[in-house]
Amino acid sequence: MGEFSREVIGLSSGLFHRAAPEAGVFTGLNPTSYRADDPFVLWVIQATIIIGLTQLLSVFLSRLRQPRVIAEVVGGVVLGPTVMGRIPHFTERIFPPASIPMLSLTSTIGLVFFLFLVGLEIDTRVIKKNAKAATAISLAGLVVPFGLGAALAVPIYHRFVDPSVNYGYFILFVSVAVGITAFPVLCRVLTEVKLLDTTVGVLVLSAGVGNDVVGWVLLALTVALVNASSGLAALYIILSSIGFILFLLFPIRWAFVWLARQTGSLDRGEPTVFMMTVTFVVVLASAFFTDIIGIHPIFGGFLAGLMIPKENGFAISLVEKLEDVISLLFLPQYFVLSGLRTNLGLLDSGVAWGYTFLICVVAFLSKFLPCAAAAKMFGLNMRESGAVGSLMACKGLIEIIVLNVGLQANIMNTRVFSMFVLHALLLTFVTTPLTIWIYPPGLRVHSGAILEAHSEQVASGTVVDSGPQPLEDAIKTKFALVLETIDQLPAAMTLTQMLQFPSSLFASYASSFITTEKRSLDVSHSPFPMPLRAISVDALRLIDLTERTSAVLKSQAAEDLIHNDPVLSVFRTFGRLNRFSVSASLSVVPHNDFPEYVAEHAREYESDMVIVPWNLCVSTSAADDSSSRNSSTAYNPFETLFSRSASRDQIPSVIYSQLVRKIFATSPADVALFVDRGLFSNPNANAYPHIFFPFFGGPDDRLALSFVVQLCANGAITATVVRIQRTMNTQKLTPLIPSATLKFQGDSNPPPPPTTTPLMPDTVYTPRDTEARALSTAADDLLWNRLNSETQPHSAPVSSALTRITFEQEYSSNPLHSMLDMVTVHAQRHANSNPPKPLFVVAGRSRQMAVDTHEPELQQLLSEHNTSLGSDVLKTFGEVATAFVATKTSVSLIVLQSRHSRCTASS
Repeated sequence: MGEFSREVIGLSSGLFHRAAPEAGVFTGLNPTSYRADDPFVLWVIQATIIIGLTQLLSVFLSRLRQPRVIAEVVGGVVLGPTVMGRIPHFTERIFPPASIPMLSLTSTIGLVFFLFLVGLEIDTRVIKKNAKAATAISLAGLVVPFGLGAALAVPIYHRFVDPSVNYGYFILFVSVAVGITAFPVLCRVLTEVKLLDTTVGVLVLSAGVGNDVVGWVLLALTVALVNASSGLAALYIILSSIGFILFLLFPIRWAFVWLARQTGSLDRGEPTVFMMTVTFVVVLASAFFTDIIGIHPIFGGFLAGLMIPKENGFAISLVEKLEDVISLLFLPQYFVLSGLRTNLGLLDSGVAWGYTFLICVVAFLSKFLPCAAAAKMFGLNMRESGAVGSLMACKGLIEIIVLNVGLQANIMNTRVFSMFVLHALLLTFVTTPLTIWIYPPGLRVHSGAILEAHSEQVASGTVVDSGPQPLEDAIKTKFALVLETIDQLPAAMTLTQMLQFPSSLFASYASSFITTEKRSLDVSHSPFPMPLRAISVDALRLIDLTERTSAVLKSQAAEDLIHNDPVLSVFRTFGRLNRFSVSASLSVVPHNDFPEYVAEHAREYESDMVIVPWNLCVSTSAADDSSSRNSSTAYNPFETLFSRSASRDQIPSVIYSQLVRKIFATSPADVALFVDRGLFSNPNANAYPHIFFPFFGGPDDRLALSFVVQLCANGAITATVVRIQRTMNTQKLTPLIPSATLKFQGDSNPPPPPTTTPLMPDTVYTPRDTEARALSTAADDLLWNRLNSETQPHSAPVSSALTRITFEQEYSSNPLHSMLDMVTVHAQRHANSNPPKPLFVVAGRSRQMAVDTHEPELQQLLSEHNTSLGSDVLKTFGEVATAFVATKTSVSLIVLQSRHSRCTASS
């Protein structure tokens, strides 16, 4: 009977034994004292220490771009005899020998389910896409390491292993340990180095799948031979294993798929409670069978993962329900047990350290050289081939599992085990930095190169204010829409609906034109050119790529997800119903890389504008009513910036504001940040709003003005545009931000440059010398006079839009105060109209080439309203929009930044 089965039977009596009535801390019980009749208390202490230490190490090591498994293995070594075990009575109290069976049982259960998740990750369809190259790399990464591992095992056996250990079994086991590749860790390393969607990443994943499957088969064969008492018993084990594999992968899989279809789980891509129950039973039964026939139970979990169908995201949903409790609670216990068995103090001689170094060199070169050579044979360049070789040499988690199997089978002693554990740690640790060194981001043909080229243009400052465009040329027809969550759909639908020309009005235009002019509708003759209305939206769905197994599975299945993703499906349907073109893209990337992929997408599709929507789904009652706010069904990350209550956690808003700032800083197209605070929350309101736009000047405001004209081409939208100019103000105001934090290009005595951080880029004011200001002011006057002139010729759609726009001029010593007062008046006026119309504010971000600064007055507004805002608010919205945030004005707004002027990056 296997070890797993013996542990279950041996512990059953202790688990169900009734605790003694006097057991309690109030009667003198020491929680760290192990009791067979109540092992739970000490197990909780052990689990808490394990989780706390591994998470702490993970935080530190993640900054070094290391996978979580490094933290778990290092944590195990620290808690073992190498470090903490040297503290008097630590091991006796926290990890006494009598408690190890309980810890081993829970860790084995976790390991079985983890191998189940590993089996789910393996998709043989990946191999088919790159069959020849993947097969060649996989075979090269197996045959050569297998042979060199056998050669390496000979001197190690004679030097460190007891002669009672079977010589052939030891050689076979070391060969497998050297030849196997850690596929789960490999996926996470590819994620970390941003190679998952490149040629290198696809080839490595494909080769890793084949390498992993063959490695597990060889390991199962080795364990079967070790556990067999005779050659006949070994034959029985092997035949039973083959029969069970065929039984599991065919009739059991067919039955499982049939049940999944009958329960609707496979069609919905979401397992029901019944299917989860069936899955648990299959995993445990499979582990039980492989254990009792003489193979480790982890093979049963791995085989159960292989039989799960991958269609329609079913496997992804299954993983999402299991992965956190497995990876955070149970799996670290297994690595701590490995650490308790690891004693680096036994490496107390130069010979031991020399053999450890030899193991590292042989294990690395036996993988690196043949895999890189195979990749080079199939057309990859030297750097790409080197990256393939270094990635295939990754060890990590699977290696530790293999070594533990060898230790439990008494093939290895503690010293040899410690040598191989150290080699696995070192090779896993160097994989990420070595891959980045061999194949740096700047040499990869994907978003990195595009982003770099744009950054060079930005930094050069050679392109400055281009002045106003003809409004006909400024019409936006191609929009890149960023969608991360389903909560953003209302905002996205609201803005795209406003960009559409109502079908009834379009029909009347067309009918009137056809009957009066007797000409066909075309771009050159139509009073309403088609490009103005024939907008297209490229919806970019972004999914956060985390360390979770489900995220890695999503990245591999991105081509399938794009067809059934609910966010894209809803928006595509909305586009069809409103008769505008919608194309969809889906990327599974780390959250910090979202801006890079947005920039790449905008450049690839030649987008006119990038739209970043955020919304708050408010209730239909009054917005100021606290109960209505509490009944919100979705949470806007920016709501903490507007909220009148301090109960919201501000961390999410800071994270999202930094993300938006990166998009502003890197986008090659115009950017519009649309904050929907319930624009159409009132069911009695008109379907289209009244726009209020305060025009202060500068390229962002000129972009905003042309965008307002485009919106008003929709015959149901009206607007008020107010040009606000500052007059002399003798009142001394305190600056919001010390002048030392601003850097103006062109100043004769510029202040010290601000502290720069690449994680939080920002566009700052540039340049503000006399010539640049004069040019910008002239461009403002030219555009303003063109729109206000009755004799200036315009195309039919622009002329039509201008009839629905009221232009006003305002002179004020406190322009932000005047702007807010006008917004209040307009909001009340249109709220009382019949039917009521919501107010919608458009503002230029003006964080680049601003004509003037409003920081002193903004500080005054903050003081008057007793509001405290972080610097992220100003850096994200700009001064004008921040005034609405500071005064808690309940309006939806859109903040625009023009691409025509270039800015520097700063914090």
